[in-house]
Parts: sequence; C-alpha cells; structure tokens
Amino acid sequence: MKQVVSISLGSSKRNGTTSVVFGGQEFLIKRIGTDGNKQAAAQLIRELDGQVDAIGLGGTDLYIYAGSKRYTFRESAGLAANAQITPVVDGSAIKNTLERQVVPYLEAQYRLSFKDKQALIVCAVDRFGLAEALVRAGSRPVFGDLMFGLGLPIPIHTLNGLARLANVAAPVITKLPVSFFYPTGDKQTQGTPRFASYFRDAAIIAGDFHFIRRYMPENMSDKLVITNTVTTEDEVLLKQRGVRTLVTTTPEMGGRSFGTNILEGVLTALSGKRPEQLTAGDYTCLIEQAGIKPRVKQLI
Repeated sequence: MKQVVSISLGSSKRNGTTSVVFGGQEFLIKRIGTDGNKQAAAQLIRELDGQVDAIGLGGTDLYIYAGSKRYTFRESAGLAANAQITPVVDGSAIKNTLERQVVPYLEAQYRLSFKDKQALIVCAVDRFGLAEALVRAGSRPVFGDLMFGLGLPIPIHTLNGLARLANVAAPVITKLPVSFFYPTGDKQTQGTPRFASYFRDAAIIAGDFHFIRRYMPENMSDKLVITNTVTTEDEVLLKQRGVRTLVTTTPEMGGRSFGTNILEGVLTALSGKRPEQLTAGDYTCLIEQAGIKPRVKQLI
C-alpha cells in the first residue's frame, strides 16, 4: 500500500485518515494539521521523509500560476526543503489541470449553464485554471483576491486584470508569511463575513474553501459552490446556509474531499516520477487513467 500524507498549516480539527484505490493501487491517505505551527510542520516533514510515497503541503501553496508564469512561495519552499527523499507537492498542478476540466464536465454531464451568471472566485490567482474555465463558459466573473486576501474593496472583473495583479503582486506576496493573507490554524474554522453583497449577487461561488467558509454570509440560498477540502461538518454548514449544489474538484475519499495537494501526491506516487519531471499533459493522462472525476452533491 502506498502512503500519501498531507502536512497542513491548517486546523488539526480537520484531520482525517482513509484508504482509497486509484489506478488499481491502494493508498493510505492521511491529513495532519499543525494549527499554524510551522516548526511542527517542518519536523513532521523531516520525520516522514523517506517513509511515505508523497508528502502534500496543505494550508499554504508552494506555487501559484498566472497565465504561463509560475511563482514560488519562499516560506513554503523552505518547508518543502525539509524532505530530501520523498516528493513534496502542493496541489498547484491539480489546480492547473483537473480544475480546468470541472466546468466543461459540469456542462456536459449535468447540463449546467454558466453563461451570463455571476461567479465569485474568492481567490483566482490561486486557481487560475478554474477562473479561465468559468470565463470561457460565459460567466460574469468577480475575482476577490484583493477583497478576501487583503481586505481591499476592489473587485477584479477580467482575466487580464487578474494577470496584471498577479504579475505585480506575486513577486511580493510570495516572499511574505502565508498567514499574512490566508487563514491558517483555528482561523480556518472561524466565520467573519466580509463583502456579503458579492456573495449575494453571485450564482456561483468558487475557489478555496477556507476563504469561502470564513467570509460567506448567513444566507447562501440556491448557490452553486465549486471548491474542495470539504468535510462532513462543512457540508452540514453549507446546507444550513442554503447552498443548493456542492461540487468538489477532488473526488470523495472516506466521506469527504481532501485537498488538491493529496490528490497530486497520489498521482505523483502513481507516476513513479519526481514532481519536476511531470508536465500538465502527464497529470491530465494520469487523471484520465485513474478515472478521477469531480464530486457533485445536491444539498437541497
């Protein structure tokens, strides 16, 4: 049995363990949150190095993509460097491949239409592939990077605007601690609604679940939410808020969806290659071979 372990800067309350079969291979999947403690995360990575088949970085990103450019988070690169043998992945390759396929999949398999519908992508720089797919499907996007990442009341409405922001901001923010702009530890389970009108006006809410969970208003009636890293308790919360349809870009594993970093770890282990040897085309082939599909669940 292969083993993939996610070491997350997020809350330990979201920990989980399960086994799952992908590509005919059984995997033991584990998620360990360190409640924002970077030293504990580094120690765990050192202990797991050489003991498991892949390590995922959760609660942070190692890379973000904007168009053809890739930026590396300095803090995350330091964490990843604690492993010398086992591959360390952050899920960004899955966001740049599988998540691009989610919207066409929903159109083809569930006859969902995105045309002329307002879509709030809470942090699009982190999910450029999903943002591009929603625009390509004809939705009216609101990219909330400045609103939810930095608290600035400045929505972005175009991919060009998003790319310009990324090109200017990414070289700076990737050198800052991730906790500066992203909820870590117990902040991931605290709700502090922000910019509620943008949630209210959107039919589709997409992107990082910790941003959605932290900033969504009480009323989320009839929304379509596209995200991942959703536990059973999170599903109950979304249902209580009135969310009609939940789509997780990663499949169900043990009754919940884990982060993209775990799925990327699974595919890396299946490939038998180092992450730096895998292209977007390789990941697309691995996703097809493993039969990986998004999870669609009607909550109401």
